[in-house]
Amino acid sequence: MSSQLQTITLGGGCFWCTEAVFDRVRGVTDVQSGYANGHVAAPTYEQVCSGDTGHAEVVRVTFDPAEIGVREILEIFFAIHDPTTPDRQGNDVGTQYRSGIYYTDPAHRQVAEDLLRELEQGGQWGAPVVTQLQELKSYWPAEDYHQDYFANHPDQGYCAFVVGPKVAKFRKTFARHLKPGA
Repeated sequence: MSSQLQTITLGGGCFWCTEAVFDRVRGVTDVQSGYANGHVAAPTYEQVCSGDTGHAEVVRVTFDPAEIGVREILEIFFAIHDPTTPDRQGNDVGTQYRSGIYYTDPAHRQVAEDLLRELEQGGQWGAPVVTQLQELKSYWPAEDYHQDYFANHPDQGYCAFVVGPKVAKFRKTFARHLKPGA
């Protein structure tokens, strides 16, 4: 494995969904649920859900670029959420559920800009893409009980009816990127 792991932070609605998918991506070495780009230090889940902290629910994705590139990470990201709905994913509504790409590497920003331009020109969603592209200014890990939530609670209602279908869509659409045994 490469010693030059890279990280990008993605907000695609509820972090349980996004984490569950990226946990299964070959080349991804770690996924952590958290909160990005708000104005409150070390926010709690309840504070973020109030909509008053400015944070987005995100996952921090660490990956080996020798196995998967940032463009492929972003293609998966766009396939598993709706980038046209501001501050919402399905029944999850609020600023914390906004679509966002939060980068620390300028090369990742360039790849994201190029892909966003292609997606907008392609018009595949029939509505404008509202995904934010911002430098990651702050990141706070979510509480321990949010980490690996789907893996630990697959039969919980939200997991069974929302997260599970997203994972199934990933498996079908991106089988070539699936970790062995995932």
